[in-house]
Amino acid sequence: MTADISPADLDAMHAQLGRPMRSVHGIGHRCPCGNPTVVITEPQLDDGTPFPTTFYVTCPRVSSRIGTLEASGLMKEMTDRLESDPELAQAYQAAHEAYLEARAELGDQPPQIAGISAGGMPTRVKCLHVLVGQSLAQGPGVNPLGDEALEAIDGWWKSGPCV
Repeated sequence: MTADISPADLDAMHAQLGRPMRSVHGIGHRCPCGNPTVVITEPQLDDGTPFPTTFYVTCPRVSSRIGTLEASGLMKEMTDRLESDPELAQAYQAAHEAYLEARAELGDQPPQIAGISAGGMPTRVKCLHVLVGQSLAQGPGVNPLGDEALEAIDGWWKSGPCV
């Protein structure tokens, strides 16, 4: 993860999302083409709004592929596995804790999001975008379900830059 953000990064993220970025702290992951894939956002937006999504996917290709996975019913399957696989549930709990630790490193936390990570962690899967964002930003092995989803969308960069 890096806090270095260039004007070109901000332009790329604006083009990726179709709007200016808000309260950017750094780049969590870059595509092999060099564009940001995941942005690290502050726990509180500039307007004071609490924002629990620390690792925010900006690449439209990644986001689209994740959306396809979400529509497939994968989140329910993953949640069901959490209920029946104690080892997976323990690893997912650890991912939740790693997420909270990373956000705490960014500074003051609004009380509204204290103890809340994102994506349904630690007991369910509510948003694969968050899980993949965490896997990309914090690396393999941190979030097992994010890693699984990331593996399923592998190769998004092969056709060149998204913007």
